[in-house]
Formats: sequence, structure tokens, C-alpha cells
Amino acid sequence: MIRNPLLQHSNIRHGFFTRKGGCSSGIYTSLNCGPGSDDNPENVKKNRHTILAELGSQGATLCGLHQIHSNIVHYMDTPWVDELPKGDAVVTRQKNIALGILTADCAPVLFADPENGVIGAAHAGWKGALTGILENTIQIMCQKGAKIPNIIATIGPCIAQKNYEVGPEFLEKFSEHQHFFIKSTKKNHYLFDLKGFVTYRLEESGLDKITALPQDTYSDEDILFSYRRATHQGEKDYGRQISTIMIV
Repeated sequence: MIRNPLLQHSNIRHGFFTRKGGCSSGIYTSLNCGPGSDDNPENVKKNRHTILAELGSQGATLCGLHQIHSNIVHYMDTPWVDELPKGDAVVTRQKNIALGILTADCAPVLFADPENGVIGAAHAGWKGALTGILENTIQIMCQKGAKIPNIIATIGPCIAQKNYEVGPEFLEKFSEHQHFFIKSTKKNHYLFDLKGFVTYRLEESGLDKITALPQDTYSDEDILFSYRRATHQGEKDYGRQISTIMIV
């Protein structure tokens, strides 16, 4: 588990969990937390219980979303009972609810205003980051009592620019942000700086307490899952790591 010291407040617990410490095997070794994977569902369930134990809170509930690469944010008063709502960020003021975001190259972003007791978690792939998932998360947090100067944001492990090669059609979508691309060695291809772009969008929202963790999901095979790496290696599926934050 990886933590940001800035988020170490008495009323906040969080963690960017790696792929280590679970019970899954094979390509899912070992802390695969993705119910949408083809892993044994019982293993995924056990792994998610491990997450709650590591957070160290009795009676806590781990809640996520049906992630769809959108800019949709949900506010949670009580844990979801039946189907997970579709969206890519969730905000709460409730205690003992661990907000969980699954990733395997996209950027997980955890937010906290410890003073006012508001937290958020966002799944920021390129599409969500471009269309406003981060701004929308901050807006809902502020509607629920957070203050911009207090909000701490941490960008968790995601794919590094050197491994994020894209074609010209992708570049066109970022017509106003092409400085986040450098040319690849492959003709008409580029390398996209997702972490830099996410940082930029947070800064443009007025946040100044921003940390971007250095881990690269693609390169750090021993500790992190990567959709792109699994695809390049011809694997049939891939695991998902989870990033969580909770008020206690």
C-alpha cells in the first residue's frame, strides 16, 4: 500500500493499494480487487475484505462504482444496496465508508478536506479528465461543505508518458492541450502525459495541495496491474488495483 503523508490526518484513512498481499493467482496475482475481471469472484471478495482490514476500521463498508470513463459524480449518503451506480467519482461526508476506485493504467485521484470532513475519489482516464470528472468532483465536494484552499488531492499510480503511445486521432481530441504530448519513435504517433494533464486540471480548479505519486503501472509489473501491458503481452484479462479513502 502507498500513502501520501499530506493525507495522514486523524480523521482520514487512505491507501493506494498495489497488486501485492491478496489471494488471487496467475495473471491476477495477487490483490486483484476488480469484480469485473474474470478472476474467481470469491478471491476478489476476500481481497476486498483485506483492503478494509488494512484500513483498520471496524464495521467499515467498501463502496465503488460501475466505472464508465465519464464525468459523472455521485454523492453517497448511505452505501449502495443493489447495483452500483454508473459514474467515475464519488463524494461523501459519512464516516466508515471507504470510497474505492479501480484502475489499471488510468489515474486514481483521492481528495480530502479534513477540516470540513468531505472526501472524494475519482477515476481519471483520458476521457474523464478531458470532459471534467475532476472539476465535477471538486464542485460536489464544495457543495457539501469543502473549501478549495483546504482540499488535498493525490494522483495515484497510473501509466507514465513514456509508455502511453497514441495515434493522431487521439491527439486531435486534445487540440488545446497538445503540449502534453511528445513525438513517439513510431511515425504519426505520440506519447501522452496523463499524470501531467490530470495535475494541470486540478491546478486549473484552484487546488494547490496536489501530489502526484511516481509509480508507473506499465513499468512496475511487480507491484501494479496494467491493462496496456497485459494487452501487449497477449494476456486474456488483467487485474485491477484499488485506491481508497475514508472518514473515521
